[in-house]
Amino acid sequence: MTQQLAGYVPAPVTARMENHGSHMLKVALQTGHDLLARVGSMVAYEGFIQYEPNPPAVRQIARDWLTGEGAPLMKCSGDGLLYLADYGADVVVINLNGDAISVNATNLLAFDAHLTWGVERVKGLAKFAGQGLWNTKISGQGWVALTSRGEPIVVDCGGGEDETYVDPDALVAWSPNLKVKGKRSFKAQSLIGRGSGEAFQIAFSGQGIVVVQPSEDSTDRIRFRG
Repeated sequence: MTQQLAGYVPAPVTARMENHGSHMLKVALQTGHDLLARVGSMVAYEGFIQYEPNPPAVRQIARDWLTGEGAPLMKCSGDGLLYLADYGADVVVINLNGDAISVNATNLLAFDAHLTWGVERVKGLAKFAGQGLWNTKISGQGWVALTSRGEPIVVDCGGGEDETYVDPDALVAWSPNLKVKGKRSFKAQSLIGRGSGEAFQIAFSGQGIVVVQPSEDSTDRIRFRG
């Protein structure tokens, strides 16, 4: 039986964060290098690891979180290997290396606690979605793990005059330097997505990327205030 399961044994650690398969994240934790992760995402761990749900520092930074009730994050600290997942969603691991990324809160699985981050409103969407779209911007030297309902596609906006249009229920993350605006499409609701209300897309332009997931289930996707 051990030989039959050998193919599922984790590979040796080669990075702070890495995939184990496409649906699980493996994090190498060390004392002094804490991690912030989605509450409830821990599926297994080895070693000595402690958890603090919604610590004070997180509550202070994320008081404007989408739910208005604080960020659903926990601080993970200690020494060992930590395995995280989110109901079988695909996991995408990114080494920011000094860059920044804007992420939908529902797609944020984990990130290094020392990174600079905060919750902010995306400009240009208020008239389309009440008070607008809220996202989490993360920047600095460190690792971030995102989730996607299915294998995502990364669209390069190219930096030209053309715009990239995304169904809001399928949006995962994007480069924060991109220009963002909303667009309504008359009689397009039956063609684009399965969101409720008016047919509405988000247009991106400039130099950067947009990460899009194949799922458009609005029940667990972007939430709009208003």
